[in-house]
Amino acid sequence: MRDAQIHAVTAAVKKAIRRWKEPVLGVVARETRDPFRVLIACLLSLRTRDQPTAEASRRLFRLADTPERLLALPVRTIERAIHPVGFYRNKSRQIHAICRRLLRDFGGRVPDTIDELLTLKGVGRKTANLVVTVGYRKPGICVDVHVHRISNRWGYVRTATPEDTEFELRKKLPRRYWIRFNDWLVPFGQHLCRPVSPWCSQCPVRAYCRRIGVRTSR
Repeated sequence: MRDAQIHAVTAAVKKAIRRWKEPVLGVVARETRDPFRVLIACLLSLRTRDQPTAEASRRLFRLADTPERLLALPVRTIERAIHPVGFYRNKSRQIHAICRRLLRDFGGRVPDTIDELLTLKGVGRKTANLVVTVGYRKPGICVDVHVHRISNRWGYVRTATPEDTEFELRKKLPRRYWIRFNDWLVPFGQHLCRPVSPWCSQCPVRAYCRRIGVRTSR
């Protein structure tokens, strides 16, 4: 894919995903505008599908929705609220540790920079970028497995890891697409540009895609 083609590609992807549900983290951000809820929901979403994440987030936020209130809950109560998200016991302890750090070091406020967010236990670059972009509407590029896979499949980047993809996209992706790029590519990757046997025959960007790594398709 040539760099100039990214404009046509993003327009086609945005149009294609209208038929599918918005990713749960986008819903949380739109409904609450609360970086803390975005942070916690993102942690719950790791290695967990959208529906269990949405349900667990709703249950947990009904009990507590601030660092003070969540820290006051016993870990066992958090576990029951967020089960069956993946690694729910570990995540319950992470949530307590994060709330403690936020209260101790940040005045109870979620940091709005990637470097500060990365100091929180369990927060990696994907989560940090998501909080910055979705929670604070500041420039950043959240790269999950879908963004990494699709960007490489298109031939827009050639990278080995999601972190490498993030830095390459920062160099070449037009800045106006940064915040929403993950929102567009997640449903596109879940429903159409799948990891195995993607729906290339139905893909609106097939004319631009180099199909790198695609062995079989539908």
